[in-house]
Amino acid sequence: MKQFQDLSPRRQEQLMAFDRLLTIMDELRAQCPWDRKQTMDSLRHLTIEETYELSDAILEKDMNEIRKELGDIQLHLVFYAKIASESTTESSDRFDMADVLTSVCEKLISRHPHIYGDTVAETEEQVKANWEQLKLKEGNKSVLGGVPSSLPALVKAMRIQEKARGAGFDWEEKQQVWEKVEEEMQEFKAEFNTDTNELIDTERAEGEFGDLLFSLVNYARFIDINPETALERTNKKFIKRFTYLEQKARANGKSLNDMTLAEMDVYWNEAKTI
Repeated sequence: MKQFQDLSPRRQEQLMAFDRLLTIMDELRAQCPWDRKQTMDSLRHLTIEETYELSDAILEKDMNEIRKELGDIQLHLVFYAKIASESTTESSDRFDMADVLTSVCEKLISRHPHIYGDTVAETEEQVKANWEQLKLKEGNKSVLGGVPSSLPALVKAMRIQEKARGAGFDWEEKQQVWEKVEEEMQEFKAEFNTDTNELIDTERAEGEFGDLLFSLVNYARFIDINPETALERTNKKFIKRFTYLEQKARANGKSLNDMTLAEMDVYWNEAKTI
């Protein structure tokens, strides 16, 4: 194992910066009333919020914000490890940051036998397939067992499909997937007559709509589009255009509620050109 003095100057700076964070965490946990009060449960929702803030910064390609949000998330990771090291339960339940980092290093080595062993994996798909097989050997009862149940539905659909593909369960050609999209669209449409106002079976229609979304996510995966990113970019685009519409209406002394759709379309089309 390398000694600290054998490392490059930059690696030494990185380790010292991490040591500084660990030291500050120790001090805050001992001296700050707010930090002393926190538990894993109380931090959980804050960590989720920080993760979404990082996601926003990535979508905006704001490197300065990405750097700051990564720091916030790193603080949370150190915080959880610090709390765990203070556990008063059985010693087997206690761990600290060294245990966390050692564990993930061992996992990475174990799951990359094509780098640290004799296994051959020359493509991304081979790597993914090996990864899922290794997870099953480690005790996972299902390939899908590693998909968190609390993931947002769109992200979960994508992860489910990726993991199924890693196990060899997937379409062969993207044309087959598109045909499935069209099939699901027709089944969704068949649940009601779009030309009339007849009552529909909402539960059945919802089920068919879910199937349609799932098939669209599948097709997006086949053409290397991340559906979550695509939808979020559209959300942001809509927000910017709608905000412009509101600003222009106010500047002209109008309220959206008092405007016709034709009047609003004028500003909306202006927003599309910006």
